[in-house]
Amino acid sequence: MPFEKLMVKLMDGDKPTQTLLDSSLPAGGAFPKVADLRKLYLISNNIRQSVVQMLHHAKSGHSAGSIGLADIFTALYFNVMNHDPKNPEWPGRDRLVLSNGHVCPVLYAAMAEAGYLPKDELLTLRKLGSRLQGHPHKGTLPGIENSSGPLGQGLSLAVGMAIVGKRERKSWKVYCVCSDGEHNEGQVWEAALLAAKYKLGNLIAIMDRNNIQIDGFTEEVLPLEPLAEKYRAFGWHVIEIDGHNIGQLIRACEESKKVIDRPVMIVAHTIPGKDVSFMEFLVEWHGKPPGDKEFDQALASLGQERKFYGED
Repeated sequence: MPFEKLMVKLMDGDKPTQTLLDSSLPAGGAFPKVADLRKLYLISNNIRQSVVQMLHHAKSGHSAGSIGLADIFTALYFNVMNHDPKNPEWPGRDRLVLSNGHVCPVLYAAMAEAGYLPKDELLTLRKLGSRLQGHPHKGTLPGIENSSGPLGQGLSLAVGMAIVGKRERKSWKVYCVCSDGEHNEGQVWEAALLAAKYKLGNLIAIMDRNNIQIDGFTEEVLPLEPLAEKYRAFGWHVIEIDGHNIGQLIRACEESKKVIDRPVMIVAHTIPGKDVSFMEFLVEWHGKPPGDKEFDQALASLGQERKFYGED
């Protein structure tokens, strides 16, 4: 079946697509898990379209990382995490810390798709008085767990949350989405040491390994490899995956939940600007929004048939 017939309708003008899920959910963490991979990829495509809409309307923001993380945020919000959009402060919820806060458009788009906020509100990104600031701000929008801006701090916040959760014997998990570029910061590695010391089996970090940062390719700015081996040497359980294979990510998170004696780092290899053909792999799209012509090209690109990963 052609991709266009599988998708919900493309965005109409400046109105993002409709959510794929029923918003009438009971309280207490009963958000439904989406098991159908094809539906999950449709959701991730919706999220990418929303991100393009948001950034074009705001005329500022970060395109490549936000678009590249759509599959990861789809997996987290629609399959992996326990959460409740109708009760964002539910005590039993899993916590999600976004360390690389400049990619918050993908966070907002995923939250809107899940029902935390109206989808029309996405077009207020970076506007005065908006709840959707250029970096997430805790207390402004229900469901945001941390304020972020300066890079390299999110893992420390996640470690602190995980320490509390372990001390109080809570069943919830702490997920931390972080970037590869922020591993230039020493604080990241201090947090990694602390997490291993306290054997935080309730901490699952996901690294967006897209190989770019604001001033170039990571391995040219400050080489990071071998990242997986470094985390293993620091006492972490490490899993490497294709960050666009939602099935792999779900299985990696299920494996992570079974690790109880150490923190987990999922190194997700991603393509910056994934599925927007003229953005993919290009450093210059790290912090640039699409203009009018590029906006049309991006939505057209996202309307074309794409690969649906199976259970390989």
